Amino acid sequence: MSGVALRLEDYGVIGDTHTAALVGRDGSIDWLCLPRFDSAACFSRLLGDERHGYWRIAPAGSPRPGSGPPLMATRRSYRENTLVLESEFSTPSGTVRIVDCMPVRETHPEIVRVVEGVSGRVDMRMDLVIRFGYGNIQPWVRRIDGLLTAIAGPDAVALFSRVPTHGEQMSTVAEFTVSEGQSLPFVLSWHPSNEAPPRPVDGHYSVSDTTQYWQDWAGRCEIPPSEWRDAVLRSAITLKALTFAPSGGIVAAATTSLPETLGGGRNWDYRFCWLRDATLTLSSLMACGYHEEAAAWRDWLLRAVAGDPSQLQIMYGPAGERELREAEIAWLGGYEGAKPVRIGNAAAGQYQLDVYGEVLSTLHESRRGGLEDESSWDLERVLLDFLEDGWRQPDDGIWEVRGPRRDFTHSRVMAWVAFDRAIQDAEHYHLEGPVDRWRAAREEVHREVLEKGYDPERKTFTQYYGSKELDASTLLIPIVGFLPPSDERVKGTVTAIEKELVQDGFVLRYDAANAAGIDGLTGREGAFLACSFWLADNYELIGRRDDAVALFERLLSLRNDLGLLSEEYDPVAKRLVGNFPQAFSHISLINSAVNLCAKEEWAADMSHRGRLAGLRSERTRRRGPSSRHHPLSRRLFGHHGPQRHDPASEA
Repeated sequence: MSGVALRLEDYGVIGDTHTAALVGRDGSIDWLCLPRFDSAACFSRLLGDERHGYWRIAPAGSPRPGSGPPLMATRRSYRENTLVLESEFSTPSGTVRIVDCMPVRETHPEIVRVVEGVSGRVDMRMDLVIRFGYGNIQPWVRRIDGLLTAIAGPDAVALFSRVPTHGEQMSTVAEFTVSEGQSLPFVLSWHPSNEAPPRPVDGHYSVSDTTQYWQDWAGRCEIPPSEWRDAVLRSAITLKALTFAPSGGIVAAATTSLPETLGGGRNWDYRFCWLRDATLTLSSLMACGYHEEAAAWRDWLLRAVAGDPSQLQIMYGPAGERELREAEIAWLGGYEGAKPVRIGNAAAGQYQLDVYGEVLSTLHESRRGGLEDESSWDLERVLLDFLEDGWRQPDDGIWEVRGPRRDFTHSRVMAWVAFDRAIQDAEHYHLEGPVDRWRAAREEVHREVLEKGYDPERKTFTQYYGSKELDASTLLIPIVGFLPPSDERVKGTVTAIEKELVQDGFVLRYDAANAAGIDGLTGREGAFLACSFWLADNYELIGRRDDAVALFERLLSLRNDLGLLSEEYDPVAKRLVGNFPQAFSHISLINSAVNLCAKEEWAADMSHRGRLAGLRSERTRRRGPSSRHHPLSRRLFGHHGPQRHDPASEA
């Protein structure tokens, strides 16, 4: 009974800025963790089968999950500029629409599903299988005051509906008919099992209120008109959906263990917040005018990394948690048989030099955008004190390889970024610090990378010192300003990556199929979408405008019908793979769009936005964070063209 999950392209996402659910084109919610992104799932069919939990509402004639090809929605879309999903099913007797949303949370998480009759009369069926603990815990189900409740351990959910339900083979079933003009709501609420169920909400009002919330939020977006504006705004809304509102943190994805190749073992838990994404996240938030959201992300970052600089992690939990212990779930068969299914992420304990550059770069961009915070400078100085010696140590690299530590080129480039941004801030904002020492360290790192991380025979930067392997992370060299785009070493690296890491027009992170000695894993992986956007950025920077636009539009074509991207694309299977929806992919989409369109308009407005942001940020600090909002969005790498570099330090 395995293999019942749909293609990733067939899923949409709904969320309440605390957690998110995946809704299939067949009307089934196959993945939901409650009450947070990183909580145990109560619907785990995505990684198992129907026994592990799902909630399907669909025309009664369509096969149940696992019993045959399902009836799929003939049309679906989000309501304009919202995260409210509408799916229409056409049958011989009529058409029915299902409206799905998660109201932005005030107390308890809720899923609202409204069944609307569009034409004729359609017989419907609801199947609700609740299994806590990633599909392993069958709850005690009973009726209390008209509510259907399910309780096990600390978790409880309550279903409210005017439609009668009954038990059937350890599931809850409803059979009903909806006629044209009729509207029937279903509301599922989570609450701690030691508390009474929350009072049921009005499903119709909740849909209307949620629609208004998202449209108001989208209305604050300051994206200039362009041919890609809709794609950018949809990515911004998706990123907002991946925000953990109480802290301002942004998780990398809503899922765990969706494989990087179908049937493979490169399956990781992405329901956490990566420092690797920090600068890109902040830049794209500010590019879209979401300065309060950028400030919330910056504040999350400061809280998460506070402490001993030698203990800086590459990722944290949504609220800044450090303990992300990795374990395998044996009872789930994996998405299309891809095992193991993992929760937690052991990479949290890795040593990665690049995160120091990410933190310093993010705080640098915060200042440039008017998000001043005097307290952060003391933290930055402590991090730099550690980095003055720490940058010489081999590390685990940006891709969290599970092989031996090495002198990764990108890691050293980001160490250079840390010193460079600190020097710029000290000079421009008159901040105190050992600038001469930092300048000497910056020059030493720069000189070493050019000497040891560059292969003059092949005219390309390599993955690590002395290697012949390539790595797409070296595409960031001109983006972060380590070298200007006009440098022949930058152009040579682009050419080499085109020849060796591009598959079917998209970019691999590195040659995973032949990298067992590097990453400690076996098997191949799909093309990493963020890296493909970086190649488009490089094309634009080095003057290959037509190539940049062509690649960018090809990447846009990979989105599903709802505008969503996963982590990777498998050129062999011609499918999206990896965790879904993926923040890094949508961040990169926004940043590339900023590079490719109306860059001057975007840049001209930034200083004005920054001044307004400073005022808004100050008001936010006085009154505390909003109880309902903690938005988000994105911009390029935060600078208009490459950052300064020291020509005297070039080889």
